[in-house]
Amino acid sequence: MPALKDVVDLLHEWYPPHTAEGWDAVGLVAGDLDQPVAKVLLAVDPTEVVAREAAEWGADLLVTHHPLFLKPVHGFTTATPKGRTLTTLTRAGCALLAAHTNADQAVGGVSESMALALGLTDLEPLLPAPSEALDKLTVFAPADSAEAVRTALADAGAGGLGDYEAASFTAAGEGRFRPLPGADPTIGEVGRPEVVDEVSIQVVLPRARRTAVVRALLAVHPYEEPAYDVVELADPGAATTGTGRAGRVEPTTLRAFAERVRDALPATAHGVRVGGDLDREVRRVALCGGAGDFLLDRVRGSDVDVYVTSDLRHHPAAEFLEHGGPALVDVAHWAAEWTWLPVLERRLGEAFGGTVATRVSTTSTDPWTFRA
Repeated sequence: MPALKDVVDLLHEWYPPHTAEGWDAVGLVAGDLDQPVAKVLLAVDPTEVVAREAAEWGADLLVTHHPLFLKPVHGFTTATPKGRTLTTLTRAGCALLAAHTNADQAVGGVSESMALALGLTDLEPLLPAPSEALDKLTVFAPADSAEAVRTALADAGAGGLGDYEAASFTAAGEGRFRPLPGADPTIGEVGRPEVVDEVSIQVVLPRARRTAVVRALLAVHPYEEPAYDVVELADPGAATTGTGRAGRVEPTTLRAFAERVRDALPATAHGVRVGGDLDREVRRVALCGGAGDFLLDRVRGSDVDVYVTSDLRHHPAAEFLEHGGPALVDVAHWAAEWTWLPVLERRLGEAFGGTVATRVSTTSTDPWTFRA
């Protein structure tokens, strides 16, 4: 049976907290890291009713998408709903962890889970996560000094490629130069042309490490004036993580696609609202789990036929449709994000086998309960 720390470490590996938005509050909210975890309840919202469900089931950990304390508080007494939620969990010995915007954009996260639930294929992030800024450094050195130069570059942080370190490329060649008066050459004499067996060494490095890597190079290089260059690399645009998802569906109509969305998501009073010509063809779909109107401008300039998200407001939606671009499908916030929970349950089951029981809460915490 894993300890709480083991489960937290795994969830943070899947949904790294540092990828959350700066305003967000993710991670472990309460719990003893050494306590054993035998039961995990999964839910969208940390409400009182969900806390009671966790306590009654005997859960050791409640994992929610939305944070309990998104804004700072100075206390959590039973005089407030949030205080009662945390008190209920604490009395039951149930820890609480939130994975919010870090789970929104991750592989196996909220938007990807929603896309798969709707039958999308060939998925890619709608707004790719920015990749780490990289440089490429090329330096020329005498062949017999190459190993010392490569070692210094690696020790300074260059040469990392995914799960590899100290990666470099070396090519042999000839270096030519003539030292001028005032020079103190390591090889050769002032005024006399020299030809030296040299190698070209190339490494990739994080841009943030540029200064440290260059300093390390200059400290170890045998030449008085080493020849080197640093080139900034373009973002390859191949990110697999990011906000929202875009993908393809078999050709259908907007009406039929909206019905597919209705059938794939948990039923809510909100239902599925559609804006656009119901007979238009739908081949390419964009979506964002949760409130996604901040992506309307990006979607409007894309090649998608319909955009699926939640919490669309009147004026932005109306202006978007007036441009004649993609159609809109607005779904309940809770229902959209609920699609992540079964995916997370499967991942936890695969990771911990039969040592941890999991359960997806089917309690609807959507605030809208009735359509008149």
